[in-house]
Amino acid sequence: MYNTIGVIGLGVMGSNIALNMASKGEQVAVYNYTRDLTDQLVAELDGQSIHPYYEIQEFVKSLETPRKIFLMVTAGKPIDSVITSLLPHLETGDIIMDGGNSHYEDTERRYDELKSKGFSYVGIGISGGEVGALKGPSIMPGGDKDAYEKVAPILTKIAAKVNDDPCCTYIGPKGAGHFVKMVHNGIEYADMQLIAEAYTFLREKLHLEVNEIADIFETWNQGELKSYLIEITAEILRKKDEVTGLPLIDVILDKAGQKGTGKWTSMQAIDNGIPASIITESLFARYISALKEERVNAENILTGPENVQQKLDKNEWIDYIRQALYMGKVCAYAQGFTQYKMSSELNGWDLPLKDIALIFRGGCIIRAEFLNVISEAYQVQPNLANLLISPYFAEKVTGYQVGLRKVVCEGINSGISFPSLSASLSYYDSYRTGISNANLLQAQRDYFGAHTYERRDLAGVFHTNWQ
Repeated sequence: MYNTIGVIGLGVMGSNIALNMASKGEQVAVYNYTRDLTDQLVAELDGQSIHPYYEIQEFVKSLETPRKIFLMVTAGKPIDSVITSLLPHLETGDIIMDGGNSHYEDTERRYDELKSKGFSYVGIGISGGEVGALKGPSIMPGGDKDAYEKVAPILTKIAAKVNDDPCCTYIGPKGAGHFVKMVHNGIEYADMQLIAEAYTFLREKLHLEVNEIADIFETWNQGELKSYLIEITAEILRKKDEVTGLPLIDVILDKAGQKGTGKWTSMQAIDNGIPASIITESLFARYISALKEERVNAENILTGPENVQQKLDKNEWIDYIRQALYMGKVCAYAQGFTQYKMSSELNGWDLPLKDIALIFRGGCIIRAEFLNVISEAYQVQPNLANLLISPYFAEKVTGYQVGLRKVVCEGINSGISFPSLSASLSYYDSYRTGISNANLLQAQRDYFGAHTYERRDLAGVFHTNWQ
């Protein structure tokens, strides 16, 4: 009997994907470049239909045709290396799927190269971490539609389910699936930073204990802020350090890492003139966190405002922070979905925005209660320019801007940095400004560089001899 699918790359994610597939009735062939991870997976098997191979040729031979090979390999050159090792053993029509965090432009290159050789290439964004990989992730496949339809029965089985609907849908051609995952991660960066800033306000301005802040996040997770990241934040704040007995959060070094997808999101937005300021500020916040030694030194040299200890009404300000966090999250998602819309138009992808919102509801890191509302907004208005102007969110942000303004202003007056909350407010105010100060910028450009300008009252392009 031939195996129905093969998995290459048996790190935590790859092993869990293989176990997920086997648990859904697939016969899974597995292979890893080094045999130690294969042996480790085999040792942990308990009757699952997973079959190990130690030679790439035997692995490929074991698969039914057209072969379906799922790569869970580190992005970049390792994927090209694996593809090169596979090619001599494949037949026309075989399908390679890349489930890693590949840059979408690399996926498009590989798609073109493999299509010219008669093979199908499906770039698959996967979100949910190691638990999602095992129990059901959010899956974002891109490539040829007919290739997707051949692998869809497996992908939809292993995906997370919400109301029995799989969190998996065809995204679009070529690199569209990995593009959607990339921007998903950008939204994730922004969401995490916004939550961190809300936590900072509760801790440093309201002087609340960690357990009380955990209670607040648990309460928020029962309402419109309900989301995976809010949920795990409460759990993180509950955790005690086994060594010191302190809240674990207080012994974790304040230097944040990143693997590149947030940077890719910002760079793609900048290259294409797409406003993604909240995502970019969240990326810069990680960069400046890495300057730990410099920050410690600067703290002893640079001063902030004289802190007048103003007594803030706890309950009133907790609600302001809730409003600020919600509005910041809406603005971040608005930027992410604008990036989807504008990039879809640039590349001719026809991204299904309402479906993308739905598959984010389960399995993935940014799953949140209001994704249903986002999906409905695009269902009612498929060409919606921006989520902020959809009736539901327009009403919400009109009311919640008070909380966001108060929190940002209090941070400024206290010398506490709230980069993503501030960027959210700036984005909101910039977007609702019908006449901006860009006329002065354009006049300056024309003055020193003869870049010309347009007029409000006359058609055409103009240049003034300013001197």
